[in-house]
Amino acid sequence: MTTSVERTSTAEIAALSFTARERWVLLVASAWLVIGLQLDAYAHATTPELETFWTPWHGVLYSGIAASGFTLLWIMRSRLPGVPTYRSLLALPNALRIPLAGMAFLLVGGGVDTLWHNVFGIERDMEIFVSPSHEFIILGMVLVAMGPALMLATGPSPRLGLGGAFLVGISTLFAVLPVHIYSLHASSIGFRHLGSGADPVPIFSPDAQLIHGYVFSTILLLLPFIIIGRRWPLPIGLPSILVAIIAVLMHLMFDSQDAWWPALTVAAAAVVIELVLRVVTPLVRLSANAGWIVFGLVAPPAMWGAVLLVGKLETGSTGFNIHMVTGLLTLTALTGAATVLVARSVQHLPE
Repeated sequence: MTTSVERTSTAEIAALSFTARERWVLLVASAWLVIGLQLDAYAHATTPELETFWTPWHGVLYSGIAASGFTLLWIMRSRLPGVPTYRSLLALPNALRIPLAGMAFLLVGGGVDTLWHNVFGIERDMEIFVSPSHEFIILGMVLVAMGPALMLATGPSPRLGLGGAFLVGISTLFAVLPVHIYSLHASSIGFRHLGSGADPVPIFSPDAQLIHGYVFSTILLLLPFIIIGRRWPLPIGLPSILVAIIAVLMHLMFDSQDAWWPALTVAAAAVVIELVLRVVTPLVRLSANAGWIVFGLVAPPAMWGAVLLVGKLETGSTGFNIHMVTGLLTLTALTGAATVLVARSVQHLPE
């Protein structure tokens, strides 16, 4: 006979653990969701006079919302009582509560979006990044897409195997991609990477906006590594793959008619930076926290320094003067370190 304590412990363990099938099904559903967003964004960016809500791209996007919702219900059904209560929902592990909150944002944003378009019309240009219904949809996607990685993080394994690395990498990538869409106006990937070349350098736009882009891109590219790396040792090649995929996708979607050197430089720099850090890190005795801060200080200026160097070779000028170039690289280093310090509490380091 089992005691109540033993039964409770068994129930708690069952609620906290997830099967591989549950993780992979949610990954496929969130992929459906994020790919729907990419298709819809591409259609709006390339199709003139797209003034209707009833498009195939919206069909993919909203069916992805439905697929993710039904998947979460399927995962939760064995972890909730017959009649779910507010207390039982709060008792769910974070790996389910966070995607569930994301689904709530998606439902509210999706419902409001149709009404919003009918009342105020279709957004254009930067409006699509800041309209309330789109903000809710994008936030919801981020939270749902992180679900598979959070579910795997509840397990006891201190290391990621090949399948786990793939799942966590894709899950984090899908969580970051909607944010790249959201902040595309402030991303240095997919747009001009160099300054205007005006002399003297303008105090405000477009140079100010370009610097804004470098800073935001630094944060977005670093976050996946910090989130994953605070829980597991980063598998070899995963950081390079995540950066390269984002760079190539952004170029394909919004800059495919122009030269490939910016995206390829970012991808190649990621490989070189990872290789150097993997060789040097074992030779330097630093605490885990200090190591991450050094990573934040070194990786961003190395990445953007490579882009500016290749840009000068390709175009003959960085577009910025020496004050702007050195100041920009310093700013990205400080941004990288600050990102590490802010995000380090996302996941405690394993003992």
